[in-house]
Amino acid sequence: MRYSQLFGKTIKEVSKKYEARSHELLIRAGFIDQVASGLYNILPSGVKIISKIEGIIRQEINAIDGQEINMPLLHPKTLWQKTDRWQTVDILFKTKSRFDQEYALAPTHEEMVVPLAKKWIKSYRDLPLYLYHITEKFRDEPRPKSGILRGREFGMKDLYSFHENRDDLIAYYQKVTKTYLKIFQRCGLTNVRITEASGGSFTKKYSHEFNVITKAGEVDLIYCNSCAFTQNKEISKLKAGDKCEKCTNGFLEINKAIEVGNIFDLGTRFSEIFNLNFIDRNAQSHFVVMGCYGIGTTRLLGAVVEINNDKNGIIWPKEITPYHCHLINLGTKNSLNDVVYRTLKAENIEVLYDDRDNISGGEKFMTADLIGIPIRLVISERTKEKIEWKERTEEKKTLLSVTEVIKKLHQFYL
Repeated sequence: MRYSQLFGKTIKEVSKKYEARSHELLIRAGFIDQVASGLYNILPSGVKIISKIEGIIRQEINAIDGQEINMPLLHPKTLWQKTDRWQTVDILFKTKSRFDQEYALAPTHEEMVVPLAKKWIKSYRDLPLYLYHITEKFRDEPRPKSGILRGREFGMKDLYSFHENRDDLIAYYQKVTKTYLKIFQRCGLTNVRITEASGGSFTKKYSHEFNVITKAGEVDLIYCNSCAFTQNKEISKLKAGDKCEKCTNGFLEINKAIEVGNIFDLGTRFSEIFNLNFIDRNAQSHFVVMGCYGIGTTRLLGAVVEINNDKNGIIWPKEITPYHCHLINLGTKNSLNDVVYRTLKAENIEVLYDDRDNISGGEKFMTADLIGIPIRLVISERTKEKIEWKERTEEKKTLLSVTEVIKKLHQFYL
């Protein structure tokens, strides 16, 4: 992509004060555009990143036997009345058609997926079943904040699992936990804390959150500075400075965090409401046991930027960078610029080419740092027939031939 043709360019000046660093950087770097409180346009470069996040999620969820479906975002009122959530869910957006039919804009999909599964689940032979979708959600947040970290419309992956019994649910719950950590790591979040959200154990109903510690977060965590022990402060009687009872080596700290994922033991709550049952091997009828597993895709985008940035801008992790390299022409008129650009594209290398001829080199470098692509390539009179290679997180610069650049890019993104 030629920068001169890119829709969604960087913004130089920022007069507005932002609650979160990720909010500021995503807007300034041209990845998102704010429409209103809690509502955002995702611009082309942002779409590329979310597409890669979703691609990672699909790979990993498919690997644990998830089957992707697509469910409506407009839910009939009757389904939410059946679960007694039409009046009790305060963040529920409601709308009425011109024919006086009432609907909810989906904040979650239990009311939709359980009646769907009931049409196919008849016996133990139909279980277990794992259905997921990646779509938009709507929540009437009283105070959207921190950009796409907390919006009224947002992207989410929902996975719903259906089991014969609790033991099977527990086994899959643990499998999803490992998968989630792998997803977050691939997206550039390596220090994710698994948090007990409501206490309990694997023998009772339980839920867990996946949190990333940052001052932009809205969740208060109490956690050990030496081991993985973490709890949500709202349900914990522990306090900062206490000695960790789990490892006995560390002490407890309190910090804010962003929730990027959650998993729930739904038990038979929704199965009972919708009479979702199955016939076992002894011809006995039982309610299906369920689990629910969510990842906020747009929230994950914000969390990644919140963690991966410096004073100059964003630092994209390799697997979700919008482009593999940022090619900069420093005013030279030789034909090498376009040759390199075409050659990189021919090698299936995603490249953002700053081809502007009325912009100083310093401004182009600032643009590159703000956008945050991992590799910067520079062509100038000084580099002659070679290309300057610089990594976003390094100061070292190396002169390479076109062939060497291509080889090194392929190696870098292996």
